[in-house]
Amino acid sequence: MSEDFGTVDRRPLAMVLAANLVSIAGNCLTYMGVPWFVLQSTGSAGKAGIVVFCTLLPAVLAAFVTGPVIDRVGRRWVSVASDLACGVTIAAIPLLQFVGMLQFWMLCVLMAMTGLFRAPGETARGVLLPTLAERAGMPLTRAAGLYDGAARCAALTASALGGVLIAVLGAEKVLLVDAATFAVAAPLFAFGVRGLPEARAQRRPEPASPCTYRRELVDGYRFVAAMLLLGLCLMTLVTRALDQGWSAVLLPLHAREELDGAVDLGLLNAAFGVCALTGALVYGAVGSRFRRWPLFTIAFLIGGLPRFLVAVFADTFAPLAAIMAVEGLAFCVLSPIMATVMYETVPGDLRSRVLSATTASVQLVTPLGGLAAGLLVDSVGLSSTLLGFGGVYLLATLCPVIFPAWKQMDRIGSAHDKTQESLPQGTGARQL
Repeated sequence: MSEDFGTVDRRPLAMVLAANLVSIAGNCLTYMGVPWFVLQSTGSAGKAGIVVFCTLLPAVLAAFVTGPVIDRVGRRWVSVASDLACGVTIAAIPLLQFVGMLQFWMLCVLMAMTGLFRAPGETARGVLLPTLAERAGMPLTRAAGLYDGAARCAALTASALGGVLIAVLGAEKVLLVDAATFAVAAPLFAFGVRGLPEARAQRRPEPASPCTYRRELVDGYRFVAAMLLLGLCLMTLVTRALDQGWSAVLLPLHAREELDGAVDLGLLNAAFGVCALTGALVYGAVGSRFRRWPLFTIAFLIGGLPRFLVAVFADTFAPLAAIMAVEGLAFCVLSPIMATVMYETVPGDLRSRVLSATTASVQLVTPLGGLAAGLLVDSVGLSSTLLGFGGVYLLATLCPVIFPAWKQMDRIGSAHDKTQESLPQGTGARQL
């Protein structure tokens, strides 16, 4: 692969998109196959919840502290090691079960290791997107849209196939298929980014030490706290917790009590997923033509309160399906816009640390969303909980309207475009 960044080469971007698609598909199979495996083998919903918690908590903790490690080791090798380690830990579950050695505590440990390894790999892939976009001769907005679209495609495909595979093969064999996806993703990424300087370990003037590590870690969080990124993190932290409560508790309960149960629930999620994937691909193609702040604000307002109101006041399938389809189209722009703002704002040598910090921040309270929704439903009822969640969601999504700082989204984009135009061709990725 040529080192000349003036030469358009879309193969690295295509291979990283493919590797990310396969890796995320594996993660989705994990989140489907492992709880089902626990329910089949133990019959305990409580134990299934414990396993999910053991998976999520280490992922958040890893995101908090691994930013400097990614830079020191190199983004290429961190991603490869992450996928291979996840593949080994996932494969160990059915293999131990086949020989009759698997204990519940072993399952919890293996899933905790999976969560611990997964977060650094996702960060290592994500921070290379500006470099890959520039080498492909592609606007960053479009590359971010394609990256988000590939992730949504993986999640949608894995969710659709996961249930079928579990029914046909059984949860144990699906976990072996899951492990194989990581074994495919690792060499795809390794080959795709070979020769990219940004994928290698970053040389530091100071040797690695606990003091250096702490200073580098704090630099990432200090950058987040001083920028528009802080507002994005706080808003996303709240809305992700609410989304978790909606998807894990409120929507399934509404489908069971007011609709036709699991069939309608699957169709509602499919409507959202298909429209989100379609919208992400469309936004990737034309999104750079639109101002970010109005688009971001309108999309969040559309995707927030309306679904909760429809669930309260409509007891038929069609209205909720329609609003979830519209939500899918609206939400597809949010991740690409936030990613583009971060890439344009953060210097290249800080991206790993800042992306790790933002990932950890927005996931911090996500596991509590489902717990809060369940407790509120038990105490005040489904309708009141839906209205309460919707009201909080509305307050969160009004932030870009109320606070002028959010309009920096457009100013950041304009300043970045001018900077890119003033640079010699092929230097942009190194100067971001």
